[in-house]
Amino acid sequence: IVLHNLGHESTALGFVAGFTGDEIERQLDAFSVRHDFVRLDAGFSRINVKAKAQSETEINGQGPDISEAKQQELFARLDRLGAGDTLVLAGSIPKTLPDDIYERIMARLAGRGIRIVVDAEKKLLLNVLKYKPFLIKPNNHELSEIAGVRLTNDKEIAAAAHMMQDKGARNVLVSMAG
Repeated sequence: IVLHNLGHESTALGFVAGFTGDEIERQLDAFSVRHDFVRLDAGFSRINVKAKAQSETEINGQGPDISEAKQQELFARLDRLGAGDTLVLAGSIPKTLPDDIYERIMARLAGRGIRIVVDAEKKLLLNVLKYKPFLIKPNNHELSEIAGVRLTNDKEIAAAAHMMQDKGARNVLVSMAG
């Protein structure tokens, strides 16, 4: 929606199921955003809730089961990407997907001139660095966890971001969380 509002065409990809999947598609249609989701036969697209007071609490829904056949449908959609396209892999993955799904996607698309942006938790992020993503976007807390030390100032954060470049990321955008 943000890309559309900024005048950039994009297509939302992923999996949808049940009435929550219908609502996701309805909302994207209302904003005139293209989508090409793989429709799952059972279950519901997960609903995640964040409650914020003194501290933040996350409640993440389980989400539907995603079969190997449905994963292959997503891969077929990703195979349409070509040189100059940008793919954003963002967020945690459902428990029913293999924990190397981002790696599998990047390996499949390697060498095709596709810019890949990854915004994911520690293990998912670290495991894709060997594929030299165009951009990664850890927040300062995630970067501290990856570096193994508490980062307390801009100089330390910049040094940790350079460490991520040394490991393979071409660009690193560090958000400062709260």
